[in-house]
Amino acid sequence: MKCKDVAVIGLGRFGSSLARTLQSMGVAVLGVDLCEEHVNGLAGVLTETAIADITDVQVVQELGLRNFDHVVVAIGQNIAASLMLTVMLKDLDVKHIIAKASSDLHGKALRLVGADQVVFPERDMGARLAKHLIAPNLLEFIELSPVHSLIELTVAGALVGKTLRQLDLRNKYSVNVIGLRSGQYCNLSPIADDMVKEGDILVLVGETEGLERLQSDYGL
Repeated sequence: MKCKDVAVIGLGRFGSSLARTLQSMGVAVLGVDLCEEHVNGLAGVLTETAIADITDVQVVQELGLRNFDHVVVAIGQNIAASLMLTVMLKDLDVKHIIAKASSDLHGKALRLVGADQVVFPERDMGARLAKHLIAPNLLEFIELSPVHSLIELTVAGALVGKTLRQLDLRNKYSVNVIGLRSGQYCNLSPIADDMVKEGDILVLVGETEGLERLQSDYGL
C-alpha cells in the first residue's frame, strides 16, 4: 500500500531533509517542531506545518497523529523528549512509529517504549561514507538485515564485457542481480544473456559476506 501521509516531528537536519524528500515524492507531510524558525523554513513547502510543544500531551492529541500512516520521531539529541513522545504516540494507537536514535542504548529504549522501527541516520551515513571511501565503485550500500545487504556497484575491470551468465554471481557469491543500469536506461528484469559494459551499474542483493568477497575478488 502506498504511503499517503506522514507526520515528521522534529525539523532539524534529518527531519527537514526527510520531510522535504517525502513531499517531493507526492506524500502529504505534516512537519512539527517547537522552533519557529525551523517551522517557518518549511511553511509553504510541506502540506502542513505546526509549531508545537510535543512534551504536552494535550498538544500531541490535538495534532491528530493517529490519522497518519507513519509518524516519525526525528528528535535525536533530546532523548527524554523522544522517549516521552514515543510513549504518547503508542497510547494514541498511532499506526506506525519510526524513531530516530542517537545511540544503540537510545534505540533499545525506543523499542521498549513502543517504536515500531528505529533508525540511526548518523551512524548509517558514516558507514556508507566509509565504505565508499574504501571502495569508490560502491555507489550505495543498504543493510537489509544483520547478514543481508543491497548494493549498487559500478562495473569495471574484469566484470566488463561479460554476460550475467558468465559472471555466475549467484552460484559464486550467493548474490542476485536485481537491476542493471546503463546510462539513462534501467533494466529491472535482467536476464542471463545481458552483457555488462564499463560504467554500467549493477544492483545486487545477497549475503553481505558474499557481496564483500565479490568486491574483493574483482578489485572494486
